[in-house]
Amino acid sequence: MSRSQLLILMIPVVLFSLTAHEYSHGRIAFLLGDGTAKRLGRLSFNPLKHLDPIGTLFFYFMGFGWAKPVPVDWRNFHNPRKDMMYVAIAGPLSNVVLAVISSFFIRIIDPYEHWILFTLLSFGVYINVALAIFNLLPVYPLDGSSVIKGLVPRDIAARLSGLDRFGAFILLGIILLDHFAHTGILGLILWTPIIVTVQFLTQDAFPDLYSVLVASFSIINNS
Repeated sequence: MSRSQLLILMIPVVLFSLTAHEYSHGRIAFLLGDGTAKRLGRLSFNPLKHLDPIGTLFFYFMGFGWAKPVPVDWRNFHNPRKDMMYVAIAGPLSNVVLAVISSFFIRIIDPYEHWILFTLLSFGVYINVALAIFNLLPVYPLDGSSVIKGLVPRDIAARLSGLDRFGAFILLGIILLDHFAHTGILGLILWTPIIVTVQFLTQDAFPDLYSVLVASFSIINNS
């Protein structure tokens, strides 16, 4: 399969996965009393409303990525700390659901007779698992930061909030070190849980899925 064919298959999967992630944030925020996302037109399944060009490109070249964050005003919540946790976890959970659905179908089709569909579903499993796990890292501005703050005592959450201003720089620094110095920090943190989760979801179909992913990313990155 050529690079252009792989990109054609991957693009809709990436866009839908990112869109579902951000829509889920906005929908839960709306249900909990904050209409900011709705007023700004972000309660939509139109991927253009949620697209972050850099985050999308990361999926193709780094194997993980992100979308444009849905705006949330915590002052509209009855219990801001807990409600922000629910809003944060909604995004990764939506990707887990999509990964489970994709994994169900990938186990009942023949990868050789339906190789295009198998490749599409392989992307569906991997991309959604990667998106969920990456966003659950407990570093601001990722979702895991708000999840942790909702689980720990209030005083500890306040201390963690004081570190938020460094979170984006830490994350960017790790990504740059991985890319230019080949430190493999993110790979060490993310790769094992991603592969273990994908293997658990796909069971006997995992060897074929893994082969598809390795070949696909090799073609995309080396073309």
